[in-house]
Amino acid sequence: MPVELNQLIEWRRAFHHNPELSNQEYETTQRIREILTLYDIQILNTPLSTGLVAEIGQGEEFIVIRSDIDALPIEEQTALKFRSENKGVMHACGHDIHMAAILATAIQLKEQEAQLKSRVRIIFQAAEEISEGAFEVVKTGVLDGAKAILGFHNDPTLKVGEWRAKTGFMTSNVDRFIIRIHGIGAHAAMPHNAKDPHVILSQLISSLQTIVSRNIAPHDEAVVTIGQVHSGHTWNVIPQDAMIEGTIRSFKKDVRDQVEARMTQICEGLALQFDAQVDLDYQRLAGAVFNDDTLQQMALKSAEHVGYQANVLPRALTIGEDFSGYQDVAPVHFAMIGSESPYPLHHAQYNPNEAILEKVPAYFVALIQEIWEASS
Repeated sequence: MPVELNQLIEWRRAFHHNPELSNQEYETTQRIREILTLYDIQILNTPLSTGLVAEIGQGEEFIVIRSDIDALPIEEQTALKFRSENKGVMHACGHDIHMAAILATAIQLKEQEAQLKSRVRIIFQAAEEISEGAFEVVKTGVLDGAKAILGFHNDPTLKVGEWRAKTGFMTSNVDRFIIRIHGIGAHAAMPHNAKDPHVILSQLISSLQTIVSRNIAPHDEAVVTIGQVHSGHTWNVIPQDAMIEGTIRSFKKDVRDQVEARMTQICEGLALQFDAQVDLDYQRLAGAVFNDDTLQQMALKSAEHVGYQANVLPRALTIGEDFSGYQDVAPVHFAMIGSESPYPLHHAQYNPNEAILEKVPAYFVALIQEIWEASS
């Protein structure tokens, strides 16, 4: 029999109560290991320091399911009895939900192991929030030869029982930029002695906003957002330095390249114009998740089969997801499943509806069966 919902909720709450940041998920990994061992599920030997890979079934071919396990550097502001006991750390993205759901999936697959047509590998992946974990798993070689790699994310904008996915782009490329301006400080009453970073900063902010509006074609998509700006210490001093930091979201590779190139040109131009130092640190993080069309049709059918209100996502999401790191290894499919929270992902009061746990395991078991039947 499938593991009871109450047990899944208990696991989820234990994970939520004890969140750990990316690459620090030692206790989380140990807790997952203990649960898998309790159900006699094999854990593969890998060089991963946090996270793990389990395996069920026999045979040459295998399908992969993935859950992420890390939390965010957010101080929780809920009144839950099982709220985070780790100050400044919270499962504000619902990876606690993911872990419980995929543990249940593994247990259901274990119960059907004798009937499985081949193997299933289950990744409990570290460091998704910093876009490193998927690449570390791929580097181990444990996914080489996979037939398909499957994943999901809870979506608080969808009701429990709703499922959404689409062929092609599901999520966006995620890039991060940090721009540091180094000028010359001076007394506020003597600006002629300064190279004022505030003047450069103001033009920089305005110029960055023209990248999408004036350099990216209307039929393409990109986002340039400034997340923080820092400069100055008091009212009567022109500071020496300033910095801004933000993110870029895009889908197509050429658009991604174009945004980075234009940002570089803007920084170089301002440095020349104001005879100051303007340094751009441009970091490419997660790529865009691109769903395989054949897997999309199978996933849609499987979602409907287990009772989801399943619909095709009308357009790609601009959220980031390092699940994209797997698509160079095998075809992938990634779905959004409703968790119905009044607060969004990454919010300090994020509180998903635990009823999401009811159908997720059945969905993945059905999808695995669908893939094997189609290939037999």
